[in-house]
Amino acid sequence: MSPSPVRLPFPEPRLLATFLGRRQRFFADVRLADGTETAAHCPNTGSMRGCLYPGHRALLWDSRNPARRLRYTWKAVEAEGFWIGVDTAVPNRLVETCVRAGVIPRLSGFPNVRREQRMGERSRVDLLLDGPAGRCYVEVKNVTLVENGVARFPDAVTERGLRHLTELRQRVEEGHRAAMVYVVQREDGRAFEPAEEIDPAYARGLRTAVAAGVEAYVVSARVTPEEVRFHGLLPARL
Repeated sequence: MSPSPVRLPFPEPRLLATFLGRRQRFFADVRLADGTETAAHCPNTGSMRGCLYPGHRALLWDSRNPARRLRYTWKAVEAEGFWIGVDTAVPNRLVETCVRAGVIPRLSGFPNVRREQRMGERSRVDLLLDGPAGRCYVEVKNVTLVENGVARFPDAVTERGLRHLTELRQRVEEGHRAAMVYVVQREDGRAFEPAEEIDPAYARGLRTAVAAGVEAYVVSARVTPEEVRFHGLLPARL
């Protein structure tokens, strides 16, 4: 496979540390190269089941801002021979770049791509695509849980995610297109399934939405200490 043209470099300066553990939702304990132990910001509010590896290498961004409560932000962790991206802000930017580059064929051909647009009465959609063929509402989800080669979402019960599925279905009923895009930020996933034993309501909601016309795409992302790269599409087993 030739290298993907869709790449998101991690911000500079970045450094490698040792991951010690996650403390509460927003704190990751790490050990820097000089032996100093400190807390880094954890930009992931999920359970992070399946991607916590104490003693393994962690990728940090150094803000170099003395006024910031947590100077470092945790970006990725090394698993067993590969890296897992933990920053939930990355998938939105990656999917936007994929849409603009045309590497998701069914979501190509939209010259206007807008972020964080209103969808329904209570939500904003991650991406709103407009073009001669109409409008497509795109919601993006970060996936870090992989079990036996299958990427799974969610890793915890998500009422908000279920509401998004309902609102996407309503956009289809209004005559628009709507899509869920799941971004798997690790390279050991070979297919995608909803995590039914974790959140059966979400799994049912996804199947109902797809049956009603909501599209589902799964993006595989390869993570390195330098970047996150589009690595192709995975099959969705719903």
